[in-house]
Amino acid sequence: MGKLTEGMKRVVSEQKLGFVATVSEDGTPNLSPKGTFIVLDDDHILFGEIRSPNTVKNLVDRPTMEISFVDPFARKGFRAKGRATFVPRGAPEFDELLPRFAQWGELTDKFNGIVKLRVERAAPVISPAYDMGAKEADLREAWMAHFAGLQSNRNP
Repeated sequence: MGKLTEGMKRVVSEQKLGFVATVSEDGTPNLSPKGTFIVLDDDHILFGEIRSPNTVKNLVDRPTMEISFVDPFARKGFRAKGRATFVPRGAPEFDELLPRFAQWGELTDKFNGIVKLRVERAAPVISPAYDMGAKEADLREAWMAHFAGLQSNRNP
């Protein structure tokens, strides 16, 4: 049985944006948002690397990586940890994986490579609001109103 549940795969598909954590040379965390994620299978998440030289360097030297995804309306998501590899453009595996990114269209022309996380552990991320009795539908409604208010404040 794979590490990624159907719900986790759905979050990746719907949210697109995730945050990748790697370990820098000095041992400090390096956190970087990425927006070209896809799920390969029950144990692998991929993203197209466009402008992430520090992330790639960190992964080549120290392949431990964590990705976090959160649905900002439901206040739920998950985190996935494991070992990552960088597949550079021109490598046979890059050519095999690239068609999986068809949804990104011409953006894939900018991929320098593909980062492939083999998920070793995955765990849910759930807001403490649920511990206090909040319902998902209510949180969705409240946060959608919040973001709509932000948008209306920017466009008078």
